[in-house]
Amino acid sequence: MNFEFATASRIVFGKGKSNLIPKIWKSFGKRPLFITGHSTLKNSSVAEIISTHEKVIVSQEPSTHLIEEISEIARKSKCDIIISIGGGSVIDTGKAVAAIAANSKKLLNYLEVIGMGESLENNPIPFIAVPTTSGTGSEVTKNAVVFSPEHKVKISLRDNRMIPKVAIVDPDLTHSLPPNLTAYTGIDALTQCLEPYVSHMATPLTDPICLTGIKRISRALLKAYTNGEDSNAREDMALGSLFGGLALANAKLGAVHGFAGPIGGMFSAPHGAICAALLLPVIEVNIHALLVREPDHPSLAKYDQIGKEITGNNNSNHTDLMDWLSTTFQTLNIPRLSDFGVSKSDFSSIVDKSTKASSMKGNPIALTKTELMRILDQAF
Repeated sequence: MNFEFATASRIVFGKGKSNLIPKIWKSFGKRPLFITGHSTLKNSSVAEIISTHEKVIVSQEPSTHLIEEISEIARKSKCDIIISIGGGSVIDTGKAVAAIAANSKKLLNYLEVIGMGESLENNPIPFIAVPTTSGTGSEVTKNAVVFSPEHKVKISLRDNRMIPKVAIVDPDLTHSLPPNLTAYTGIDALTQCLEPYVSHMATPLTDPICLTGIKRISRALLKAYTNGEDSNAREDMALGSLFGGLALANAKLGAVHGFAGPIGGMFSAPHGAICAALLLPVIEVNIHALLVREPDHPSLAKYDQIGKEITGNNNSNHTDLMDWLSTTFQTLNIPRLSDFGVSKSDFSSIVDKSTKASSMKGNPIALTKTELMRILDQAF
């Protein structure tokens, strides 16, 4: 048995912990650069914290051009600490900027798949992540997802040194998240606990983290969706999202995220919504493939265990898991891939791109092109 486990040097979790941001960042530097979104600035306490400091407000997912642009701002301002306060896109932007601003080459040199995949020469600028959504877990991961407009694909900038120095997870910052984003980010968080659990790269350390995250998210998702001010539900969702980040950073994801990157690069759609549309079809096809080709595979028992955790019934199995997902997705009004402009003529291109995705390598079983096409058809 061989495995590693890496995460942020420090994780600060709890309601109101965002008040510690000034105290914490001052232990790393004197010239901060804050990266945030417009909606985050509506929080008066956060707005006050960053009011007198250099800041960049982003309103889009991190693109290759945006990362280069903000990295130049960071260099010119000679910042020595970067703090991202926002959703996954804001955190990934800050994470990538912290890496690129400290290195001499262009972003493309360091990107996997479409770039050179080179290692960073220098350590990134110290980076602090403060999530305002419960979905990506990016506050404890070593990669930043970047969109390349030229290639129409989302790819990762990845390095062990990119894990944030500090992750400050304050559930209070998620209360203003609207229902649709609560649903999309929540399903993303659930997927990021589920996929590493059944991945062939799961470890004895990530397994209990995944199961705890699954249990917390499944009991809180509908509550947070229907009442965003439900403090206990928001706390469960924030913790579940954190656990998903811990898991995916140390195991692997799977076909859901293997598809989500290419689809997100080709079509304008929220990442979490894409994951939600794909999750049930991926589970169905994975289980069928395992039963046919590897009936003794440990992931089959794990799918049954997820059913038990989600329903709270020790007699449940993977069928109950799929029933729960189907019912929950109807309540959450989860869209289909076709709702985002995907057509069946796009399937072949999506499959070709997904087979090159890093996440696909974590799937419990290698899927055939026919099986991959079946997933897209069922999610369509």
